[in-house]
Amino acid sequence: MVATRIAASYAQLLYDYLENQGLDAEQLLGATRPDETQHFVPMSIWQLWLSRVDALERRPALGLRIAQSISARHFGVLGYAALACGTVAEALQRLERYHASVYDANPASVSLTPEGVVIEWGIERGKPGALVDETAIASLVQLARDMTEQHWPLHSVSFVNPQPADIQPYVDFFGGEVRFGAPVTRLVFGHDCLALPVRKSDPALLALMDRQAERLLQQVAAVPAEVEAWRKSLIPLIRQGRMSLASLANEHHTSPRSLQRRLSEQGISFQHLLDTTRQHLAEGYLLDAKLDMVEITVLLGYSEQSAFTRAFRSWVGLAPAQWRRHQLKATK
Repeated sequence: MVATRIAASYAQLLYDYLENQGLDAEQLLGATRPDETQHFVPMSIWQLWLSRVDALERRPALGLRIAQSISARHFGVLGYAALACGTVAEALQRLERYHASVYDANPASVSLTPEGVVIEWGIERGKPGALVDETAIASLVQLARDMTEQHWPLHSVSFVNPQPADIQPYVDFFGGEVRFGAPVTRLVFGHDCLALPVRKSDPALLALMDRQAERLLQQVAAVPAEVEAWRKSLIPLIRQGRMSLASLANEHHTSPRSLQRRLSEQGISFQHLLDTTRQHLAEGYLLDAKLDMVEITVLLGYSEQSAFTRAFRSWVGLAPAQWRRHQLKATK
């Protein structure tokens, strides 16, 4: 299968599921909880984590249970954008456009057919497996129901994976016919659902979320694994105030000249790498209400708060405090 990944925010769903059961998620999964400073988790790691939990529980339909904990924050910018839409139809437009910012295994397509509204995922990039697929599809359905505050049934659901021994949990969850061994993964629901209002519709917030989602989509397409590794190494260096090409080169056991050449091969400069990493960190810190602006300024390696404010405004078009207010409004 092609190397794929999921958003770190989406991976937190599994940690929430385990911790809600009183389990030590970090010990069980052998990894610390992903946070807002991370971009993605490799699909191979996500598959491993799900398989460990499945082996522990030894019960059918793990993905359906995990999905019960879903919220907009697990879908990141896409989730908040969908929550700010006026109707399900508008939210589906965002799903089709920004799907890869959360889950890039296979692209989603939305179409209107005589049988209903169809959301479809092919297999051109491989088959991630039953645990991955079922968690993703159930999470999407659960989030849509939560956003509309209605438990609406689906006409049918199709999975590409083999049929499990007991399909009743799937029928109970989705509310319609469930098929396995299909050529594509597919959801079908009624046309009337498109007009269902979303409970937190906010046109102004939606415009802001759309801009952020467009920017994130460009980042997803542009970030190869090597660049992602450099960004991950930069995070502790920024916190330590060691923001130099030489410091990063040392972390990767290479010379500054060699690192500079490799950066150039990726079409970026060290300053661009530093700025984009700082922006991602800043957005994560601003979502933590316990951190004030002075603390965030220090964590990002700025000597003055005014310097941080100017930088952040150049990144997103808003001052940090304004951006934080918009985000907090979206989560209330």
